[in-house]
Amino acid sequence: MPIISRFFGILIAIYWNDHAPPHFHAKYGGEEAVIEIESGKIIKGSLSKRALGLVNAWRKIHLSELMDDWDRARKRSPLRCIPPLE
Repeated sequence: MPIISRFFGILIAIYWNDHAPPHFHAKYGGEEAVIEIESGKIIKGSLSKRALGLVNAWRKIHLSELMDDWDRARKRSPLRCIPPLE
């Protein structure tokens, strides 16, 4: 799993073979959600309200970096790590 960030027990990953729209995977405990980068909308799965709030706060700070990693994944280029939420 190509993890690009970790914070408060949450793992964030982008897969090279994923489909549009641009999104990332957030895992926390036994839960996983696929989250659209631009809107923060959950495409699939679920996260607790607290975890989703943290993920969306992080997503808003790192929108351009997430889109850059999405584009890199489409080109099968190495992904860059994104700083965690502090």
